[in-house]
Amino acid sequence: MVLSRLPIAVAPAQQETVASYLTRLANLHGLPLRELWEPISLPRPGSRRRDVLADRLAAVTGHRRDHLVRALPELHPSPGWSALRHQPQPGCPRCDARHPGGPVTHLLPHHRYVCTRHRYWIGPPDIDQPATALGDRAGLDDIIRAQRHHLRLVRRHGPAASFDAVLTGFLFCGHLWADRCQDDTAVAREWTRRADVLIPVGTETTTFSASRLFAAVYPDAVRFAALIASPTWRHRAAGDADAQRQFTTELARRLHHHPAPGGDAVAHWMMFDCWRPPSRPDTTFPDTRRHGAIHPPKIPAHSRERHFRSAYCFAGTRRGGGAILHHRHIRSVLIREWSPRMDGIAATIWASQTTSRTWPSRQLVTGRSDRPG
Repeated sequence: MVLSRLPIAVAPAQQETVASYLTRLANLHGLPLRELWEPISLPRPGSRRRDVLADRLAAVTGHRRDHLVRALPELHPSPGWSALRHQPQPGCPRCDARHPGGPVTHLLPHHRYVCTRHRYWIGPPDIDQPATALGDRAGLDDIIRAQRHHLRLVRRHGPAASFDAVLTGFLFCGHLWADRCQDDTAVAREWTRRADVLIPVGTETTTFSASRLFAAVYPDAVRFAALIASPTWRHRAAGDADAQRQFTTELARRLHHHPAPGGDAVAHWMMFDCWRPPSRPDTTFPDTRRHGAIHPPKIPAHSRERHFRSAYCFAGTRRGGGAILHHRHIRSVLIREWSPRMDGIAATIWASQTTSRTWPSRQLVTGRSDRPG
């Protein structure tokens, strides 16, 4: 079947998925999606999925091939999947409003959390979670500033180091916010204040989202990341007692936090992780069920149940660290390539904040000669 050129010229959004773009085209032209999809794609061997051909899509839409390849990562011959999130998600609704035909779904880079122009929190992908309007609500300007600081980190240290550093910052914040002993600290009170604006008390069943809890800690996660991404400070964190003291003093100055003598997530990172290379994404988009699929897979029932359990738990405690620690967004730094595999998520979370002797020492893992400093 050969499909003639479509009469309505609709350009793709930047970093849009092919399925999202074709769905919008089908909606605008009143076509069944499969009738549009099949003439411009080839079946993937041994699979029900299909790969769209850029030349055929260009002939149907009237847009130049190079323009489509720049906008749609799936058409690029070497898109660099590790630089993009593995899960498609909505972007800023005001940015996407100029793209007709239905919702726009993007494959966003790891460093994109906020639309600073329209003041929307985009955040990590979450269940049925559109972008959250920050607007002019009091006390949320620091979330906007954190995105600008995050972009400076990417320019200064590169995307790989910034990816690892910001997710490690989220990991630290999650542990601190989950600890009842930290409830009276200034930073935990600030997270609760932001959460009260984003998820008002009494509305948790309708407004709760783990993505909004990430927004509550995002400014401080980026502050952590400024130290974690810096080769100079990582070297000190991996150094002798004096160098480590310099690191913890600087950490306390920036975030008013001292690593606990008995061990916490920061102490664990200093002992086991800071001298390693940055952790990489554990999953990329081609590894998922959405790649090459016409329709997005349904959200599993257990994922929705977990979402509602997290909402009720947050309603009772107003402490969001547990939801952050259990969210897949930080999996790459919660379970690192060199981390011993634990029995269940609870044990994994516990292991990520302990310096206990039951945890294998780094001398046993690689030998002291690998340790910098």
